[in-house]
Amino acid sequence: MTILVIAEHDHAGIKPSTLNTVTAAVACGGDVHVLVAGHNAGGAAQAAAAVAGVAKVLHADAPGFAHGLAEVVAAQALAIAGSYSHILLPATASGKNIAPRIAAKLDVGQISDITRVISPDTFERPIYAGNAIATVQGTDKVQVITVRTTGFDPAAATGGSAAVESVEPVADSGASQWLSAEIAKSDRPELTAAKVIVSGGRALGSAEKFNEVMTPLADKLGAAMGASRAAVDAGYAPNDWQVGQTGKIVAPQLYVAAGISGAIQHLAGMKDSKVIVAINKDPEAPIFSVADYGLEADLFTAVPELVKAL
Repeated sequence: MTILVIAEHDHAGIKPSTLNTVTAAVACGGDVHVLVAGHNAGGAAQAAAAVAGVAKVLHADAPGFAHGLAEVVAAQALAIAGSYSHILLPATASGKNIAPRIAAKLDVGQISDITRVISPDTFERPIYAGNAIATVQGTDKVQVITVRTTGFDPAAATGGSAAVESVEPVADSGASQWLSAEIAKSDRPELTAAKVIVSGGRALGSAEKFNEVMTPLADKLGAAMGASRAAVDAGYAPNDWQVGQTGKIVAPQLYVAAGISGAIQHLAGMKDSKVIVAINKDPEAPIFSVADYGLEADLFTAVPELVKAL
């Protein structure tokens, strides 16, 4: 049994989500191969080869892979899919774009967002915003799987010595074309990879208050900034800060939630955090049910005091 992981990378190195996916692949049993499809992506291929648990890296290099378009990456995966029992991708925006194309072309079902491997064909995945865990068994000849990265520890980025093998890149079908990207630039850590996250909710009342109260705390902790959906919908914070079922799934070492009541959709995105600190003046707020430390207080008083103490 051989397992293929489709690497997510920036051409120079692999992204943390790939390390979590490798851990899931190793748990399936068998040899783990990693596909690095990129343009001038030798650095990413070498980084993948150094990951513990990886037996081989397949490196496909062509200009068509420069922007990681789902159509061409899926086509490259399909070109080599016949050798594999499992194809795994991280359940990120990119992975969730590529995986269904592979599954559809192979005429197999896709198992999405797994958080645990029970056996090579049986997995756990959250449903109902994480309120229940479904055990799913795949019966197809090839298992196409997306991995919730917060459910698996990252594989060690060093210690491996896999061989790097060049594979013939597929031709770009022209089904899609890269036009441009507008990427928000920030000096803060990326939300999904941050070790500390400071999040604010609708109780902050305005974008000005959000910035005035939460930014100093994030600065003190060297944290990424997050927000509840209610805060984002109200315009207090940008969309890419949203944490939750319809936002980003995070599992930092420390998650500070200020003025967030804890709707089930928000909890689904952050309850795997190692330490959760909640600040809310409502003693009945659901956020306290998942918090390791809860402070029943007005955030406009408590947060500045916390900043001063730090």
